Amino acid sequence: MSTPRTIREYLEQLRAALGGADPALIQDALYDAEDHLRSELAENPGRSEAEVLAKIANSYGAPEEVAAIYVDKEQVVQQALRQPSPPPRRSALGRFFGVAADPRAYAALFYMLLSLATGIFYFTWAVTGLSLSLGLSILIFGIAFAVLFFGTVRVLALVEGRIVEVMLGERMPRRPPYTDRELSWRARIGAMFTDPRTWSTLLYMVLMLPLGIVYFTLAVVGISLSVGLVAGPFALLLAQFGLIEGGIYLDGRSIVPPIVMMPLALLLGIVLPFAVLHLARGVGRLQGALAKHLLVKSSAS
Repeated sequence: MSTPRTIREYLEQLRAALGGADPALIQDALYDAEDHLRSELAENPGRSEAEVLAKIANSYGAPEEVAAIYVDKEQVVQQALRQPSPPPRRSALGRFFGVAADPRAYAALFYMLLSLATGIFYFTWAVTGLSLSLGLSILIFGIAFAVLFFGTVRVLALVEGRIVEVMLGERMPRRPPYTDRELSWRARIGAMFTDPRTWSTLLYMVLMLPLGIVYFTLAVVGISLSVGLVAGPFALLLAQFGLIEGGIYLDGRSIVPPIVMMPLALLLGIVLPFAVLHLARGVGRLQGALAKHLLVKSSAS
């Protein structure tokens, strides 16, 4: 591979050397590399870009060397952060009830409960920002408002990425997408508006409202049913002995299931929490894949 003579060439070679790596890792590596190269160039105003890059090749490393370091470091970090795997279970019952030992299932369940609040916020921010950007576009400060709004969208994408990575375990970017600083400010603003990830992030923010409603409803209904089915038989027994007042009546007649149904209700109440955890784990994988697809720049872009 030829020695890069410009920062753009260095970044393109680094992207090529990272081909096949996680898109989130590529985004972080490109941002860090550009930031370092720009800083070195600013500290050496009397040297050409090619001379600075030749010097950096010995200190910071050639693109292929930097790529190898990032891949190795990513493997170490992911191994350190990975949750310990529960012991393998061969039986179907063991796999079903073994979900209780998976911390990621509980984190995904909490994400489902949190998604309603974040979904409302993301949807409101996206719709309000787009509406105001279009409405103010006829005014002189309308473009400035739109640029500010799309900047906040990128920040929110990073925030959501951190939430997804921590709770759902999906590797997300820790740096914003790098921008070619050799372009004029007008060109960079135009690139922000034409970047597909800007619009896919807005789509993600809009989708989070209906998804958040579904996730929150499933989590609350599942938890409530589990608690009700477990507590119901005991409450009914206490009511039968007159220790508490309870019962659901319609026209003076109790509509509480007969005592013979209590074992079935108790069994369902015990099984349902594990089913909810399995559902939460599946939702976490689905949501992580959706966030990765809509919030992360692909390696080819």
